[in-house]
Amino acid sequence: MIIKRDYYLNQLIESQGNGLVKIVTGGRRCGKSFLLFNLFRNYLLDSGVSEDHIVGLSLDDRRSSPLRDPDKLLDYIDSKVRTDGKTHYIILDEVQLVRDFVEVLLSLMHNPQLEIYVSGSNSKFLSKDVVTEFRGRGDEIRVWPLSFSEYYAAVGGDKTAAWKDYYTYGGLPQLLQLATEQKKIEYLTNLFEVTYLRDVIERNHLRNAAGMRQLVRILASAIGSPTNPRRISNTFKSQEATSIKATTISDYIEYLQDTFLIEEAMRYDVKGRKYIGTETKYYFSDMGLRAAVLNFRQQEETHIMENIIYNELRHRGYLVDVGQVDMWERDENGKSQRKNLEVDFVVNRGAERIYIQSALRMPTIEKEIQEQRPLLNINDSFRKIIIVGDDIKSKINEHGIRTIGLIDFLLNPHSLTR
Repeated sequence: MIIKRDYYLNQLIESQGNGLVKIVTGGRRCGKSFLLFNLFRNYLLDSGVSEDHIVGLSLDDRRSSPLRDPDKLLDYIDSKVRTDGKTHYIILDEVQLVRDFVEVLLSLMHNPQLEIYVSGSNSKFLSKDVVTEFRGRGDEIRVWPLSFSEYYAAVGGDKTAAWKDYYTYGGLPQLLQLATEQKKIEYLTNLFEVTYLRDVIERNHLRNAAGMRQLVRILASAIGSPTNPRRISNTFKSQEATSIKATTISDYIEYLQDTFLIEEAMRYDVKGRKYIGTETKYYFSDMGLRAAVLNFRQQEETHIMENIIYNELRHRGYLVDVGQVDMWERDENGKSQRKNLEVDFVVNRGAERIYIQSALRMPTIEKEIQEQRPLLNINDSFRKIIIVGDDIKSKINEHGIRTIGLIDFLLNPHSLTR
């Protein structure tokens, strides 16, 4: 099954000739290799690039292991480049396996004939080096698991049934080749245990593997809930009868972020226009992996929906924070008291900002008022939106707050801006 990933393919196409190393990052099995070696390669061939001007290497292939030596890799690429003045496309998958790979890429950049595309599954070895080593010479393209629109375009059928499968098993492309629920569960469980968790433990030489495993479970159980390393450390003491320092928890969380398993959403004071460093939220980049962590228990749709909305916003290229709005109100005795209201997502892209609330259901006027309350206490002109799990038509109320249905939001890329 060929799954079109035009959103990412177009980014690769638009980046041609920009003089930068194109760096495709993302979690394991999210489709980076297929994007580069199938979709992009086919595009190049269809555009008239000859096959001998495309040099592709999968460096995680055992047969490519000698080329993980930087000098041998450079010699190999040099031997494939013709002196005909035409552009050659160098595609290196899992380039972080090459020793001194940053120096290799900088060396390749000295040849104006080369367009360089690389991929990697660990942000510690790629994303951070884009900033520190390349100094503006790298162009990062982050690939996510299938969005719901990509998933639905592949499976079709009843949208409600597709949504249930998607929020249960996630959007890793390989799942579309698996016919039964049991096969999907086995695939996701094995992928988490063998590929993600083992990689984190071995790569970072962790001695407390059990602690890391339990931390992932805690984060998976608490998606959408504010927390911090100190609070998690206290959870270990009270519930797990063990002690892990908050600084160690912080390190472990960073390791999980480096694998693209989770992301952190910072808390932002909307009125004070500043970040609040006390608590943050963590979201999983794929709900199937999150379900595997919990042995496919805790399938609460409210929090899963919030996580999927977060992922969709990030997939669309937005930066996403969790908002806090302070307000004063009088209690029953007439005394003023301060209250903190939460805006689920403060969404930014350049000069664009959107405030978004996630609500699985709004069956009553009281529930609708509750969801609108934080948005009504924001005194600016940016768009304010409530996304509900119900299948409804988009509408705008007298306060300018738009309500849209979840499926409409996920399937329409312009749902937030129309």
